[in-house]
Amino acid sequence: MAYSELIKDINRIREYMRQLYIFGFRKRSEYKGKSARSYDNEKRRVESWMSDYMAFRREPEGKICFISVDTRNISRNPLFNAFRAKSFTSNDITLHFYILDILEEESRLTVSEIADRIADDYLHMFDGDRNIDESTIRKKLSEYEKLGLVIKERHGRNVLYTKNDDKVDPECWKTAVAFFSETDPVGVIGSYILDRLSDVPDVFSFKHHYILYALDSDIMCSLLTAIHESREATIKLFSRRKKTVLEHSIVPLKIYISTQDGRSYVLASEQPEGQYNMYRIDNIRSVSIGKNADDIGALIEGCAGFERYLWNTSNSKKGSTERLSMVLRIEQGDEHIIRRLKREGRHGIVTDEGKGRWRYETEVYDPSEMLPWIRTFIGRIESIECTDAGIIERFYEDMEMMYDMYDIDGGADDAVQ
Repeated sequence: MAYSELIKDINRIREYMRQLYIFGFRKRSEYKGKSARSYDNEKRRVESWMSDYMAFRREPEGKICFISVDTRNISRNPLFNAFRAKSFTSNDITLHFYILDILEEESRLTVSEIADRIADDYLHMFDGDRNIDESTIRKKLSEYEKLGLVIKERHGRNVLYTKNDDKVDPECWKTAVAFFSETDPVGVIGSYILDRLSDVPDVFSFKHHYILYALDSDIMCSLLTAIHESREATIKLFSRRKKTVLEHSIVPLKIYISTQDGRSYVLASEQPEGQYNMYRIDNIRSVSIGKNADDIGALIEGCAGFERYLWNTSNSKKGSTERLSMVLRIEQGDEHIIRRLKREGRHGIVTDEGKGRWRYETEVYDPSEMLPWIRTFIGRIESIECTDAGIIERFYEDMEMMYDMYDIDGGADDAVQ
């Protein structure tokens, strides 16, 4: 098949763009499971959309291509270009202009009337016996109704279609849309609106700009729709541990986005068991929205109880929690440490035990997720306890590794006393 820049399914290209953006050090031979021709075609597609951001270096083993973007110097996310490359048929593009042109001149037409106008006013100008049947036109009108391009009205036995006149002037909102397109989980919508403007604002710059997750905009949009409409959804999730795609029936309830790395998760109730789980959105391959969820109020209430014991995203399969407590020595003048404990400690309790000693205690599903945060208080920790003895053991092992790494005399016990 001849190479084409257009694609039918974003999933065909999503993984390549992730690999090039994150693992730019990979060589062609390391893309397992893909033929050389498939790899070359997909790489050429990416290069056609990202030509200003493609770079390469040569190593003894071969040439390595990668995407190089300084997010401080771009005003628009270039990864959105992948969504503009959706393929289409000749009927798609033909009907798009014919239907909108007809409804621009005359409103409230039936499918039969639109089909007659297409045949009489447009197709007769071409040689050959070319015809577009009513069922194809009806499907296209149904698609445009869902997109908000046309309005369907029922009058008796007739179904009439009218062009939806957009009265919003995007020029009035261009600065807000420019910010939205770079910061919102479905910013691709704003990016499409900016394409309609003659002058796109170039006023925003971001120190921490996680552009990679733009590739999951379609997945995010479907999940947000399911949440807004209180619907069930079937997701196809790639399991990194099993290296296969698994199907899950869920009720999506909340979206979580990390402020540290931009990674996004959906908190959902697994059906029919009702267990709450967090799913990484960049592992989701597709979302199919299903029926209305049963007893959504109870699910939301249960979700609030589940969140209470979350530190990051891990939960306990048994539903049990672990208690962790640590005492910190905080001298006068270091009150900002107390404020940090209260601000960053999430649902933990901070207690003044007098004489410059402050206790922090909490109850979570997975205390191992707390260890990176706990290490930031090294030098102030006087004691630390946890009902999961393995957490304390791991904490001291990490301290010993640090002492060995920096060739420091003493031991971990000295750092926590």
